[in-house]
Amino acid sequence: MIATILLSVGIVFLAELGDKSQLMALTFALRYRWWVVLGGIATASAAVHLISVGVGYFLGTALPTRAIALVAALTFLAVGLWTLREHFGSDDETAEPKPPRGTTAPFLVVLSAFLLAELGDRTMFATAALATDNSWVGVWVGSTIGMVAADALAIAAGILVGKHLPEHVIGIGSGLLFLYFGTASLLAATLPDLGIGTGGALAILAPAAAGIALLIRARRTRRNSKPVAVAELAEELR
Repeated sequence: MIATILLSVGIVFLAELGDKSQLMALTFALRYRWWVVLGGIATASAAVHLISVGVGYFLGTALPTRAIALVAALTFLAVGLWTLREHFGSDDETAEPKPPRGTTAPFLVVLSAFLLAELGDRTMFATAALATDNSWVGVWVGSTIGMVAADALAIAAGILVGKHLPEHVIGIGSGLLFLYFGTASLLAATLPDLGIGTGGALAILAPAAAGIALLIRARRTRRNSKPVAVAELAEELR
């Protein structure tokens, strides 16, 4: 049992290094409290890996992976647009801090995003393959620990980055990242022949366009605010 757990931890941990789940964990850590993100990831990982070791290797043939990928892509795009809408045009670094966010809604967002992202992922198939020749309990425990450990590194990186950036910058950056994840997932599901490299390169266009729109909006806002400031100054001088 111990050997199975250690084997599963090592395989899943190495498989998750540099994977999209780490980037998602980092992005969520920029937006929400770290323990909420870690709890959502742990819950989603335990659920997905329990399914994979329970059903086994043939689970992949029964899952509508393309439909799941489309739902995941739409979820990422919705989260990205919602985040950008919340922070759109917010460039005042001296603004009063917002009240602490709740934990229920962020937890559900993280949980659902990771569930959709990991269903049909390579880690799920690796876990199912391990369960065919090893104890399913050991594989389940080890794979869950391995994924949580890998994503915890990304969460720590998100915490370090978040300490040195204003809240509005973090919000806009995380929104753009989710637009990238959503576009990349959408291209992979609808145009699988593109390949990972080409799809990833094309996916950059979505956050780039959104970033340009943000810059244009910010410049227009600053231009419109200048006459008001001048008028207020003239009124004070009178």
